Amino acid sequence: MKQQAPPISHVQDIPRVRTKKKNRKIIQNWQLYLFILPTVLYFIIFKYIPMYGIQIAFKDYVPSLGFAGSEWVGFDHFIRFFNSYYFWDLIKNTLGISVYELAVGFPLPIILALLLNEVKDSAYKRTVQTVTYAPHFISVVVIAGMIIAFLSPTTGIINSFIQLLGFEPIPFMSDPKWFKTVYVFSGVWQSTGWGTIIYLSALSGVDPQQHEAAIIDGATRLQRILYINIPTIIPTMTILLIMNLGNIMAMGFEKILLLQNPLNKSASNVIATFVYEAGLLDAQYSFAAAIGLFNAVINAILLITVNHIAKKTSETSLW
Repeated sequence: MKQQAPPISHVQDIPRVRTKKKNRKIIQNWQLYLFILPTVLYFIIFKYIPMYGIQIAFKDYVPSLGFAGSEWVGFDHFIRFFNSYYFWDLIKNTLGISVYELAVGFPLPIILALLLNEVKDSAYKRTVQTVTYAPHFISVVVIAGMIIAFLSPTTGIINSFIQLLGFEPIPFMSDPKWFKTVYVFSGVWQSTGWGTIIYLSALSGVDPQQHEAAIIDGATRLQRILYINIPTIIPTMTILLIMNLGNIMAMGFEKILLLQNPLNKSASNVIATFVYEAGLLDAQYSFAAAIGLFNAVINAILLITVNHIAKKTSETSLW
C-alpha cells in the first residue's frame, strides 16, 4: 500500500516547530548565553569590526581622504614587499626565531610537568612550582632590562662569571649570532613554569588504578611515565602544538623591539618589528597593512594545514 504524503500545511509547520524549540532552549538556558555574551561582544567589536580596515592594504591610504577617498592600487604593496631586498631576511629571521623557540620551548614544560608529577614531597613541589611560575608575571620591559644588565660585557654578572673562568667577555647584545639564543632562552625561563600548569592538569586525570596495576606487574617508574602518563597528555600536546604552529609567524614584537639595537638588527629584524616601523614610525599605513595581512594569511594556512594533518593522523584536532 502506497504511503500517503503528509499534508502541505504540516510540512510548512516543521520550520516553525524547530524555531520554537530553539527559542525554548535559549529561554531555558539564558544564563549560559548571558555568560558568554561579553566574550562574543569582545570578538565582534575588537576582532571582526576592525577587519573593515583590511581594505587599506589594497589602497594608497591617505588619512585625510579616508577609506572611500583613497586610491585603489590592488596588489601593488604586496608586490613591493615580495620584490624588496629585505623580504627573505625578514622571513628567515622570523622563522628562525619561531622554530628555535618552538624546538626548545615546547618540550620543556612537558618534561617539567612529568617531573613535578613524580615529586611526593608537597612542600618541595610547591616551592619548585612557585619559583618556576614567578618569571611569567614579570613585565616584558623589566625582563628586557634584566637581560641587558646581566649580559653587559663590562658590568654584567654573566660576563663577570665568564671572566672568572679565564675567558674573554662575550658581547651578547651586539653580536647578531647570539640574539636568537638570548631571546629564546630568556623566553623559556619566563614561560616554562607557567606552561606546565596545563600538563599538570591533564596528568591529574590519570586513573591511580592504572599505576597500581602497573606496579603490581613490576613496571618501573620510567615505564609508568612512558606508557601511562605520556599517552594521557598526548591530546593536550597535540592541541598546543597545533596552536603554536599556527602562530609561528605571529611572534610578538615588544620584547624583540626592546632588545633590538643597530648592531644586532640583522638578526633581530622580524616581520612584526618591520610592520611597526613601516606603519607607525614611517606612516606607510597601506604598506604595513599589506605585510600584516600577508603574515596573517600564512598563519591561517599553517593552522588549517597542521590541524588537517593532526585530524588525519590522530583523533585530536581543533575542529
